[in-house]
Order: sequence, then structure tokens, then C-alpha cells
Amino acid sequence: MALRPTAAISAAIAAVALISGCAGSRPDPAPAPAPAPAEGAPLETRPGNGAGYLPAFPGQTRAAGIRNGAAVDVHVVTQQLNMPWAVEPLPDGRYLVTERAGTLRLVSADGQQLLSVAGVPTVRSQGQAGLHDVALDPAFASNGMIYLSYTESQPGGYSETLARAKLLGDAAGARLENVQVIFRQLPVMDSERQLGSRIVFGNDGKLYFALGERGEAVAVGQSQDLRSHFGKVVRLNSDGSVPADNPYVGRSDASPEVWTLGHRNVQAFALDATTGKLWAIEHGPRGGDELNLLKAGANYGWPIISYGIDYSGTPIGAGITQRDGMEQPAYYWDPVIAPSGMIVYHGTLFPQWQGSILAGGLTGLKLVRLQMDGDRVVGEEWLLQDPPRRVRDVQQGPDGAIYVLAEAGEQSPLLRLTPRSGG
Repeated sequence: MALRPTAAISAAIAAVALISGCAGSRPDPAPAPAPAPAEGAPLETRPGNGAGYLPAFPGQTRAAGIRNGAAVDVHVVTQQLNMPWAVEPLPDGRYLVTERAGTLRLVSADGQQLLSVAGVPTVRSQGQAGLHDVALDPAFASNGMIYLSYTESQPGGYSETLARAKLLGDAAGARLENVQVIFRQLPVMDSERQLGSRIVFGNDGKLYFALGERGEAVAVGQSQDLRSHFGKVVRLNSDGSVPADNPYVGRSDASPEVWTLGHRNVQAFALDATTGKLWAIEHGPRGGDELNLLKAGANYGWPIISYGIDYSGTPIGAGITQRDGMEQPAYYWDPVIAPSGMIVYHGTLFPQWQGSILAGGLTGLKLVRLQMDGDRVVGEEWLLQDPPRRVRDVQQGPDGAIYVLAEAGEQSPLLRLTPRSGG
């Protein structure tokens, strides 16, 4: 029998949604009640913020709504997490979970035991800064290596940092051994906003690390500066060295780690393991959350082009949505969903979802499924809306189940989604 969060948990989730701002986006005003859209009509019925902004091609936003997708059972693995940020299912059925304040949890398969992993580096936790993503080395089964991203204090401010270590432990305890910093975001800045910080390994074995542009006026333009790590996705070897085939290697005006540029704040990032493609979703300001297909050396336009507007209500820059030499998003949302965590699903439990993108929504308070046809979105479905949940991360487990982290203060749940019994 599927378990549901208690009334207290549901209330806590709703409370956190009201009092917590998402990383890099602010909530749009609550919509007035509206009639339910007709079958196939877009699910979003609120007016967009970018008045007069038109999509570059059909289906780039507000795709057909899906209301008859797979029926889902929601099982609570545990509800004892404290503001979690990322989950990584382990091959043996356990889970690694990061908590933003700086704790790495090793959670038993049944959710009854939550160990605090010793040896985690010192983390700067303030605002959006803290312990962020966790990822397994592609050879984890043989080498036990994991990767952590976190905010680290530095002279003059702090930076987003990437470290690797060996995970050791059993039911009696767990620890990290031989912790090694392999990358630090530069320049150092005194800002805890818009840090990005998702880690993905590609089919090429390289490590891709998404970094935000720090949210300050003096930093925003650095998304277009190849010498800065702000607003970039960097590509590294697993030891932190730079691959020789990176697109900007050898240029005096560029950091050789840079893979793509022109991002605002990527907090949803995933590999399609079947095609090898890398997909990312970044926060827009008011409107303009973007789903992008990443390509080596490509420029995704921030802050020169955007489908959103500033929080003040004024246009971003010149108020344009297209420019030669800059990539168009495969899809965008206006108003925002405030994306955090995503997968491209290729499990066996939900065969009708093969190739779908599933992404969390922070202010959107839901799990969003995008039905894909090649590289185009052809349908959008909203899940986990009863009760609404501030979804922080989404992962696929070895069993094909979908694991979702929802934020609800000190009683945040890890959820396991499976097909509903009996269909």
C-alpha cells in the first residue's frame, strides 16, 4: 500500500513554499482561480511576464497539456531530512542525500537509518550557499568514489567548489577518505546567490559541472566572459584536469575548463544515457526558465537574450529574445517553475515515459514531465500537486523507480514513485 505524507508534513511543505524563495527565481504572484484548461490545452493559464515576447518556433512554450499519463503511487522512504539538496541512489539500494547546512546522509534502503557521513569538507552555509550536489563516479562499483559540490569560504568571499573522495562504511558508520578538491569557481565573490552546482558525468566519461552567475549586478555580464566561471558549464577529467579537446583550450582570452557559456543559473542538469545528449534547465528571472540542449562551445545568451523580465518589471538588457550566434532554448516557461533537479527517464517501470524529461519545480510546487519527440517538447504533465511539493531533486534508481526530494524544513521527505498497483 502506498504511503502518503502526514497532514503535518503536508502543512510544512506548504509553509516552506510560502516563506522560502527559490534559488535564482522569485515566485510569480499567486494566480486567481481559473477554469480547468481543456484536454490538450496548455496547463499554464496565467499570463506571461514577457508581454509581447513570442516563441521562436511552435511548441517552444506552453506545449499541449497531458492529464492522462501513468497513474503513480507515492511512497515515503523517509521524512527526517533537513532541507535536502540532492539525492543519489546507490547500487545496493541505499541513498546518499546532501543537506544544505553541510551534512551528507547515508540512508538505508528502508529509510529507517540515516547515518551522518564523517569527513565532509567545511561548508559555508548561508542563503543559497551550502552543501549542494552529490554524484557517483562512473566506476563507483569498483572504486567507491563520489563527488560533492559545496560553497567554500575564501579570502574576499567564497566560491563554489568541487571535491572527490572515497565513500567507506556499513550499517555501523560511514566516512569519506582522501578528500581532494579538484575545482574552484573563479573569481571569488561575496555572494551566496545563484550558484548553480549540478554535477553530471557524460557518456564520454568527462565530468560536467554547472555554475551560476552569482546574481549580483557586477557579476551578471560575466556569463559572457570566457575568462570567468560565472554562468558557465565546465568540462573536466575526473581528477579535475582539463580535457585537451575542450572548445576553448589554447585561447589566451578563455578559461580552458569552459564548455558552454551564457547561462543564468543551471540547477537542473542531466544526461540522456541513450543518446549521450546533455540537457540543462536554468532559472530565468520573472519568466524565462529555459530547457537547453548543451553543445560544445555554444552560447546560451544570458543576459543579452531572455524570455523573462527583471524583477522590477523592466526588460532584461535591450529586451530581445534572439540574436545571431546565440542558442534558442528547446523550451521555456513563463511564469517560471523554478527548476531544480532533473532526469531523462529510461527505466522499465514507466515504459510510456521512455525519453521523457522530469524536472522539479520550486515555486512551481510540482514535478514536471516533458514528453519529447526527438529534441522537441510535445507535451507537458504536472505531477505531485496533491499536496503541492517544493521539489528540489529528481533521480532515477537502479530499479527504474523515480526518487524525489521535497523541501519541508526539518521534516523533508524522500519520495519513491512507482506505477500504481493495478494500473
